[in-house]
Amino acid sequence: MLAVIPARGGSKGVPLKNLQPVWGRSLIAHAAEIVRAAEIFDRAVVSTDHTGIANEARKNGLDVPFVRPPALSGDLVGDHPVMLHALDEVETLDEKRYDVMVMLQPTCPQRRAEHVVGAVEKLLGEGWDAVWTVSRSDLKYHPQKALTVSDDDRMDYYDVTGRSVVARQQLRPVYYRNGAAYVITRDALRAGSSLKPERTGALIIDEPFVSIDTAEDFLTLSNSR
Repeated sequence: MLAVIPARGGSKGVPLKNLQPVWGRSLIAHAAEIVRAAEIFDRAVVSTDHTGIANEARKNGLDVPFVRPPALSGDLVGDHPVMLHALDEVETLDEKRYDVMVMLQPTCPQRRAEHVVGAVEKLLGEGWDAVWTVSRSDLKYHPQKALTVSDDDRMDYYDVTGRSVVARQQLRPVYYRNGAAYVITRDALRAGSSLKPERTGALIIDEPFVSIDTAEDFLTLSNSR
């Protein structure tokens, strides 16, 4: 069982976001705490291109056995190549095979160990290739109620089926990825090009989550305690 905490240094919304504090500790420190509390990982590493993040990770008991290359540190690089690179590096260094990988993004400090363990148990117990944790979206923001506005201010429905919706009871529940955990098997990671293979299950968590991306998100969480 391998935990990978992806934490590049080039975040744009909040510079060095992963080093910023929430509730008195950096986002990296929160992720490290979850790794320890979950008690299921054989190895936990941080994938970063930044010395300061690497130092903060080591200070909190996390290993940083490799440096993420520049080609995997850009704004448009997806999670799959980052996770695949981490797996390749760690398996080469450890001379060991890791059967399940868990991505723990530092931007979800609200996660608890039970969320992570639950996602892993769902994958192993039900035979999924991957499991994501999700939360239910507020129906006010349902895709069928979303609108578009053109350059000349003409408004229309984002989804044309929204024209026929008159009551929220007609709306099928939708969910958003909350970032608590992304679990994937080694075979599925190596065989595909996404962290969402065809057989991906969802662990629904009935709690709202803030996935930190902006200074306002930090403020929202700071005021939540």
